[in-house]
Amino acid sequence: MSPLTGRRVVLRPLTVSDFAAFQAVRRRNVEWLTRWEPRRMPGQADPAESFDAFTARCSARQRELQLGTGYGFGIFVEGQFCGEINLSAVQRGPMQAGNVGYWVDVERAGNGYCPEAVVVLTRFAFEDLVLHRLLISIVPRNQPSRRVMEKLGIRCEGVAVGLLQINGEWEDHMQFAVLAEDWAVRAAQLTRAWVI
Repeated sequence: MSPLTGRRVVLRPLTVSDFAAFQAVRRRNVEWLTRWEPRRMPGQADPAESFDAFTARCSARQRELQLGTGYGFGIFVEGQFCGEINLSAVQRGPMQAGNVGYWVDVERAGNGYCPEAVVVLTRFAFEDLVLHRLLISIVPRNQPSRRVMEKLGIRCEGVAVGLLQINGEWEDHMQFAVLAEDWAVRAAQLTRAWVI
């Protein structure tokens, strides 16, 4: 799969050669990220600490890409790995939808890389994959992620109570969504603002 490019970001699937960069960024961001992520299951190796676990993770993402059920990308700025954005749980048939999740290195936060990555991924989802709906679920107290949605003007459809177990606690999630019809209306404006 060819990389997806924006004005400053490049999105491409991670490969085993990215392990050292992934490990360095994840180690530096443990406190920044742990509060927003599910805990690993007992006995489940941390891909940031185990090359074998990272390799297995890359292989799983490659299988998802081949099956069309998920599209995982590293976010690269000036050739440096600085986060991830994923389109997961892609459903075809009558739903034509997927879930978007993202994170960025705390040292890169606040520079607009996540909004840009979201626009690049959204364009791919609607124009290449021809999906109809993207869903972004955010813990209400996660102000940086909510700010991404605000910057992009993505609609909040409500709150799903106790949606996911995050860092050991069942957390509510604000549900943000964008439809293909929204993209058709706003694609030129979002692309001018964030991509070209």
